[in-house]
Amino acid sequence: MLLRFTKMHGLGNDFVVVDLITQRFNLKPHHVRKIADRHFGVGCDQLLVVEPPQRPDVDFRYRIFNAEGSEVEQCGNGARCFARFVRDKKLTGNNPIRVETCNGVISLEIDEHKQVKVDMGAPILEPADIPFNADQRASTYALEADGQTYTVSAISMGNPHVVLQVEDTDSAPVETLGPKLESHPRFPKRVNVGFMQVLDRQRFRLRVFERGVGETLACGSGACAAMVAGVQRGLLDNTATAELKGGELTLSWQGEGHPVIMTGPATTVFEGQVRI
Repeated sequence: MLLRFTKMHGLGNDFVVVDLITQRFNLKPHHVRKIADRHFGVGCDQLLVVEPPQRPDVDFRYRIFNAEGSEVEQCGNGARCFARFVRDKKLTGNNPIRVETCNGVISLEIDEHKQVKVDMGAPILEPADIPFNADQRASTYALEADGQTYTVSAISMGNPHVVLQVEDTDSAPVETLGPKLESHPRFPKRVNVGFMQVLDRQRFRLRVFERGVGETLACGSGACAAMVAGVQRGLLDNTATAELKGGELTLSWQGEGHPVIMTGPATTVFEGQVRI
């Protein structure tokens, strides 16, 4: 059959968005891998699925699949694209839009400049809930890899993140250390690895090695996790700008128990059909 899709990106983090409200298809991991393949398919970092809600207090169900076919809990850049997609396709007139994910409900709001503000929910800081193996909760942890000890923050934004502070993101060992930490045994569900360079109290740079994907041009949930890590360590104010390879995000976090608010763009690239 022919499956309709829309190609989108959030700061270069690119997605194939599939509407399973107006068309029916039983999506399997091998279908995701075929669509995501950049040589033989459409090509994307993640595939996003729009589904009818499974509860009465939300507008849609939002599912995320990595390029290698695994389903994951959260994607901030994808959430912004999701909001633009359902509004542009006139699947809803609501603003904000309440969306169900496998880890809870998030709220998406589009402003007059078509920037999308995402309430990403409160960060999860208890190690067992991230999940991360640690004797007790702390703002930083010692993590050993390849005979070296790194000081890291461990945070979940609905998906697990580890954040390292580096002097320079350009020279950070993203390609070598990223995959080693992604599969570190202390993270039983693997982890997204963020390399953060603090420029001043209102601005930081970030590169992220994403679980199941590799380094991407931007990672929204990773930027949120880095924001939390920076505030916890006393390095950032409650509102800051994240500089990623694909562009900038505005983030705010008022402290424990409060949600992280992320604002940034979402862009449609093209539409098409793929034979499955």
